[in-house]
Amino acid sequence: MTEASESTPPLERALRFLKGVGPRRARELARAGLKTVDDLLHRLPMRYEDRSRRQSSAELQPDAVVAVSGEVTSCSLRRTRRRGFSLFEMLVRDEAGMFRVVFMNQPFLEDVFVAGQRVALFGKVEWRKPGGLQLVNPQYEVLSDDAEDSETPADDGLHTGRIVPVYERVGSMGTKLLRRLVSQLLSELPEELEDVLPAAIRARHRLPPRRTALFEAHFPQSETPLEELNGFRSIAQTRLIFEELFLFQLGLGRRRQLRDADTKPHVISIDDRIRDSARAVLPFALTNGQKHALRVIVDDLRGPSPMNRLLQGDVGCGKTIVALLAALVAMENELQVAFMAPTELLAEQHFLTIRRLLISSRFTVASLTGGGRASERRSTIAAIESGVVDLVVGTHALVQEAIRFKRLGLCVIDEQHRFGVLQRATLREKGHQPDVLVMTATPIPRTLALTAYGDLDVSTIREQPPGRRPVKTTLVPESRRDDVYSFVRRKLKEGRQAYVVYPLVEESERSDLKAATGMAATLASLMPSHQVGLVHGRMPADEREQVMRAFAAGSVHLLVATTVIEVGVDVPNASVMVIEHAERFGLAQLHQLRGRVGRGTHQSYCRLIYQRPLGETARARLNAVAGTADGFEIAETDLQLRGPGEMLGTRQSGVPTLRVANLLRDHALMDTARDEAMRVLKDGAMTEQLLRRLDRGWATRFGFAEIG
Repeated sequence: MTEASESTPPLERALRFLKGVGPRRARELARAGLKTVDDLLHRLPMRYEDRSRRQSSAELQPDAVVAVSGEVTSCSLRRTRRRGFSLFEMLVRDEAGMFRVVFMNQPFLEDVFVAGQRVALFGKVEWRKPGGLQLVNPQYEVLSDDAEDSETPADDGLHTGRIVPVYERVGSMGTKLLRRLVSQLLSELPEELEDVLPAAIRARHRLPPRRTALFEAHFPQSETPLEELNGFRSIAQTRLIFEELFLFQLGLGRRRQLRDADTKPHVISIDDRIRDSARAVLPFALTNGQKHALRVIVDDLRGPSPMNRLLQGDVGCGKTIVALLAALVAMENELQVAFMAPTELLAEQHFLTIRRLLISSRFTVASLTGGGRASERRSTIAAIESGVVDLVVGTHALVQEAIRFKRLGLCVIDEQHRFGVLQRATLREKGHQPDVLVMTATPIPRTLALTAYGDLDVSTIREQPPGRRPVKTTLVPESRRDDVYSFVRRKLKEGRQAYVVYPLVEESERSDLKAATGMAATLASLMPSHQVGLVHGRMPADEREQVMRAFAAGSVHLLVATTVIEVGVDVPNASVMVIEHAERFGLAQLHQLRGRVGRGTHQSYCRLIYQRPLGETARARLNAVAGTADGFEIAETDLQLRGPGEMLGTRQSGVPTLRVANLLRDHALMDTARDEAMRVLKDGAMTEQLLRRLDRGWATRFGFAEIG
């Protein structure tokens, strides 16, 4: 350790200064996000193995997992008749006699083991012909003259003879080296370690001090049940998980407190004139879900603090009309509204819908996207700045520096996960404390709503508008593809339109997946009396949107596409969705793609064509999407299958960077941590120590989806 690091708090010491790390290992650790002692000690083992009871070779039984030790009497590498396949074989002697150990395809062990060494082994016993009972591919520890790090003295008892932590590899560092490094760091911790978890909370939940928890989460006491450890439910693990979730919820709550302390410079009121104005633009009666969502949003608009609300609902549930009515309330109070969509095509559809609904009102609606003539853009920008435009619909073009609003009061952001945090924040900064409503058609399980969107108020619309019929979804093996396309041809003859979606753009020599470009030509020849269009992500945006407009207008009958249509235009006449190689798509993607149909009065269909053999997870995904049209049920299944990190993607998409907690596994602890955090905030018990801890870790570890 360097002199400079000795004055640093023990958990904040840089790993690169520690003995045995060195520059190369420090770089590998840093790439895994491990830069300080605190980082490494909060990277818990992925599992634990009980090596506390060493067995005699006389006790070995087939299929048993055992811990044994002894002296190597002989070892050698044997090549087999199979090309590139070798066996490293050892004879080991303990007090009961000799036993055989075999390692498959690990020729480097020639440089690890020599006769005369004492070794400890942990693994499965198998019966093989020839050879009889043997230990196959066990984990091993040379109890002296360790080959993994010859400069490190023997550490008998660290890797065997106890409950042993097993760590995920970091670069070139295997579990043994990491185990040794963690043990070294723990031994250097001071007796008194700063504990950020208030004593009252520790006492209430019978949680150990932080130092004890760190020790026992890595090197548990022998009496700790193995099932608890591998379920991450030991008292030490629970303490560390709870602390992280408590700090996370405390940070969210503090942010909300600070946000609620802001005051809008304008007051929004509701009267009979505004109610009549809203009724005049309604094309249909609202569902109960829409009414409830609108009521809550309007209450937010009337409040003194800026609204930060997420409106979630399944595809086609009618979120846009709720947003428009909220916009109408803002405009009737002399405020401007910005409505941001992720693509030019979707922005254009929103613009046309909103303009049609407001045609009889006194409000001016404009569109602003990246395309169009420069003179028209300049005119629109000037009208926005002067206040002539009441509502502007656009893409990310709305956040450009040149765009200024006279009195921006409400920002509506559609398909919010498609925008970066910075884009949302920039749009908000165009006004002074504007209300913000973000919308998503990707339902969010409650567990994630408490975390990824924990600083937002969440409203949910579950009902579908009356008259909507569930899409009939069928799984079809690729051997019956001709039947599917006969069905598509029949529906096209009836005047309907259809989508065919592929996972690739062009054929690849490495893949047998059907490619969109090749199959567009094939389908055009199969259906010569119908117009076939093609869209994919590699096409220029204007060309792609021209094809989509033709499909929306009905001049293209069959649209061959990749997943670029996942967020697309509303085409009520499209009643068939065919997804090729459906096993290659994620569950949320399949549900979103299916949502492109079923938007009109005709019965709609989805055919999921899959290739055998199906893996267990792929089968579960396909059965889930075929079994229900409920996006919320599908979202819960998706969370179970993929976990929160993969489900929402990167941190920018909304997943907090939690080190020891797991949003799926620890949802009950999350609720408890939230209650305790809210109690601290309500009682005004935020200590300087807690504030320092939050300020230090929030930006880097707890990034999540926020509005700005």
